[in-house]
Amino acid sequence: MINKNELNLLRDALETLEQGDTELPAFTPQHDARRLGEVIVKVAERMQDNYPYYHPQYAGQMLKPPHPVARIAYALSLWVNPNNHALDGGRASSAMEKECVVELGSMFGWQGHLGHLTSGGTMANLEALWVASRLHPDERVIGSEQAHYTHSRISDVLGITYTPIGVTRDGRMDVALVENELKKGDVGTVVVTMGNTGLGAVDPLADILALRESYDFRIHADAAYGGYFGLSSEIADDTAASYACLTEVDSIVIDPHKHGLQPYGCGCILFRDPAVGTIYMHESPYTYFSSAELHLGEISLECSRAGASAVALWATHQLIPPVRGGEFAAGLDAGLRAARGFHTRLLASRHFQPIFAPELDIVVYAALAADSQTCSERAASLFDIAAKKGLHLALIQLPADLIADALPGIEVNTDVVTCLRSVLMKPEHEEWMPRLVEILETCAEELG
Repeated sequence: MINKNELNLLRDALETLEQGDTELPAFTPQHDARRLGEVIVKVAERMQDNYPYYHPQYAGQMLKPPHPVARIAYALSLWVNPNNHALDGGRASSAMEKECVVELGSMFGWQGHLGHLTSGGTMANLEALWVASRLHPDERVIGSEQAHYTHSRISDVLGITYTPIGVTRDGRMDVALVENELKKGDVGTVVVTMGNTGLGAVDPLADILALRESYDFRIHADAAYGGYFGLSSEIADDTAASYACLTEVDSIVIDPHKHGLQPYGCGCILFRDPAVGTIYMHESPYTYFSSAELHLGEISLECSRAGASAVALWATHQLIPPVRGGEFAAGLDAGLRAARGFHTRLLASRHFQPIFAPELDIVVYAALAADSQTCSERAASLFDIAAKKGLHLALIQLPADLIADALPGIEVNTDVVTCLRSVLMKPEHEEWMPRLVEILETCAEELG
């Protein structure tokens, strides 16, 4: 499960890296190897206290192991420790970042766009809403009530009014409710979620774009979780139609540290119109003088940023480019097939009931019982029982009215229902899916 041969590749790469400094006098940092070794062993022992995120039997939260090439490239860069705020701190890694931003934008049909990597989706979404607030000052932001909670929190930080919009029975933002808010005349930005993290539902982007014929507003696509699925050949036609429209939105957030096979943290913010870069303009008395070229810090709210993230992402793109029909896309397809197979098997179960047909690779399902209170209790118990058998799941609380269609025979005696949730984002999940269902069914039998 841990391939130690990767260390051989890292050692060889470090020798190549070292050859770039042959003109400098020899210098070897001195450390107490014995004490260093003792501490590293303690670190390894402490790190044993983790869930097995890398294993196919971990099907809980959105945790996907980095690709080996990303892991090795990231570690390699730490011997330089570049800072991509300015070229002074990371010439090579800044160039790599710019290339990655071009490639990520091309996934959505963009050329000549502006963007940069971030520490994650939260910072990337903050920048998107910050720019939106400058272009539509004193106007509201609206987004799905199933959108990530950071949008409401970020809006509060920025002093923007945020209004959550209800969803339809499939977990997508209700377009009729969106238009009701637009009619009030004070909405500047609509956040469209391309794969919400709770349910995996993709908001109907084409329908929301159509509203721009009658109303003036920006569209920000939060594709932090689902952004890469536009490369998949397995998504349904209506979902594919939403992804095809991403070229028309104003800004996009995508997280390579989710489906992009990258170590944490690696997010990305992209703007279709590069002119928004003028909003970032600022002066620095000491960081932007090593080159007349654009420094990434001049188009970012963050200052110091890990150049290692850019190095790892660039290496991954070199090995498995994010293009349709390639190895990268095949991994996404495998996760989608795993989720659909998981859903199909649960439909035949007498212990579980899926709440939605999976649109991406997230499956949400109830533990069947006579009433919603008992459903919630059984879900919590199964979460613990499954973990003891090495199957790691997640829990999600949903409004009772949202799951009423899926559970018509159950008495609703609570406002919310706790359900089980499985994220089948590892390519290996397709092969392991029958085993996961078997363990789950065994747990339910034990619970009685």
